[in-house]
Amino acid sequence: MNKKAQIAKFVVADLFSAALAWSIFFFLRKSDEMHAMNDTLQIVLGDAKFYFGVAAVPAFWLFLYLISGSYHNIYRKARMSELGQTLLITLIGVIVIFFALILDDVIQSYKNYYKLFFNLFLLHFFITVTFRLILTSRNLYKLKRRIIGFNTIIVGSNGNAISIYNEIESQPQSAFNKFVGFVHAVKYPSYKLERHIPNLGHFSNLRHLIMEMNIEEVIIATERSEHNTIEQIISEIEDTDVLIKVIPDMQDFLLGTVKTTSIYQTPLIQVSFDFMPPWQLNTKRFLDIILSALAIVVLSPVYLFCMVGVKMSSKGPIFYTQERIGLSGKSFLIPKFRSMFVGAEDGTPMLSSKNDSRVTSFGRLMRKTRLDEIPQFFSVLIGDMSLVGPRPERQYFIDQITQRAPHYRLLLKVKPGITSWGQVKYGYAENIDQMIERLKYDILYLENMTLAMDIKIMAYTLLTVMKGSGQ
Repeated sequence: MNKKAQIAKFVVADLFSAALAWSIFFFLRKSDEMHAMNDTLQIVLGDAKFYFGVAAVPAFWLFLYLISGSYHNIYRKARMSELGQTLLITLIGVIVIFFALILDDVIQSYKNYYKLFFNLFLLHFFITVTFRLILTSRNLYKLKRRIIGFNTIIVGSNGNAISIYNEIESQPQSAFNKFVGFVHAVKYPSYKLERHIPNLGHFSNLRHLIMEMNIEEVIIATERSEHNTIEQIISEIEDTDVLIKVIPDMQDFLLGTVKTTSIYQTPLIQVSFDFMPPWQLNTKRFLDIILSALAIVVLSPVYLFCMVGVKMSSKGPIFYTQERIGLSGKSFLIPKFRSMFVGAEDGTPMLSSKNDSRVTSFGRLMRKTRLDEIPQFFSVLIGDMSLVGPRPERQYFIDQITQRAPHYRLLLKVKPGITSWGQVKYGYAENIDQMIERLKYDILYLENMTLAMDIKIMAYTLLTVMKGSGQ
């Protein structure tokens, strides 16, 4: 399935819908004002505001759709949720347009305002939702009839795996899964599921298979005797982009952990690593760009002060870059103002300690006020980092941490940040034990990740900087 092409179809449809709705609205608006239908078209085409609206209004709607996450999981859209989401976004967007572009119209009565508002709302909603429902219905038609599907691997090989495979495959309407094979959790002389789909090996190969075969879903259907492997299986793939589902026990039904959106689909427990709703995630990125750009401008004298201080404190370059691991395990170069003597870390990577002799006198001042970190605002601008998120580490230390705390890989599901809950609560770690201790705060952040939480963490970081209480 070509997701980019499908997203492009929705974007084109939304832009066209917005332009068409605005054009019809503008025509009706001018005909109301002039009370002469014959000349309305000529008046509209001669009005510069019409062309400005045709260009600017669709761009505004596209921005609103991007922020709200309308193009997230494009093949998993349901018609009812599409209808509700479009209704809400239309209401918000029309209110903004109304106050920005229409409220200064010369009118005879306030009733005209209500008429204009509802005209624009109804036009935009019905035109937009019509095109969206056509595209969504077309996708659902293909998915239900198995023309397209999500590449899926089953983890399990015997009774439970056979049951879930047969149940999904025998449904009158497809559950949207396209089974490419299975991996086993425990090695047996033979596997029952092998008669239906290929054996792709042990679950330790899952990460490689997900990338190689473009896997989108993993269904864990191990036997009761193999349940001790479930945590290992999830840890193996929790930092990938696949959707993880687990077959439930009767206890899960009783506790209400089994959720489904379709009366036809097999009930499964969905393991979700979407820590923020799409609209909050997109808003977070928007704020990252705005606040980082603002910080770079406002702090330009501080940048100059640090550059002079570093240069005068010891010989060597002003900036220091180091390879760190970020979102989805991808490496990037993190910039800092150099706070140590040149050659302080040759060979084996080392963590800094409280009274580290490698740190220069000016470097110690920068570390207390976190000023050595401010070049990372540029990393935020280009998208390698966020303002708030778990601090990125080097692969050398990640390998040691994951041996003792495999759930560390969860941190790779979000962008690393200039500051974090762990940084505020714990500070810099001096060894692996302290890094694991600090990890609980970062995991807690993931579980409570909201824009409000980000603002709190930034506020406490600012207090740390002002007090100079960093390490």
